[in-house]
Amino acid sequence: MADPIRRAIIAQLSEGEATVQDLVRPFSISQTAISRHLKVLEDAGLIETRINGTALAA
Repeated sequence: MADPIRRAIIAQLSEGEATVQDLVRPFSISQTAISRHLKVLEDAGLIETRINGTALAA
């Protein structure tokens, strides 16, 4: 995996489940950008996401 943001997301998720908002905090990118990264990771089979109320959890 070449993208440093995706590597960092995987590292953070290895510590436990997180919402998109949890993942936005440590990065200087938008919620939309985080969601796109999560979609790529999910499509690659590296993570699973689920809707938790009104939040997306990974």
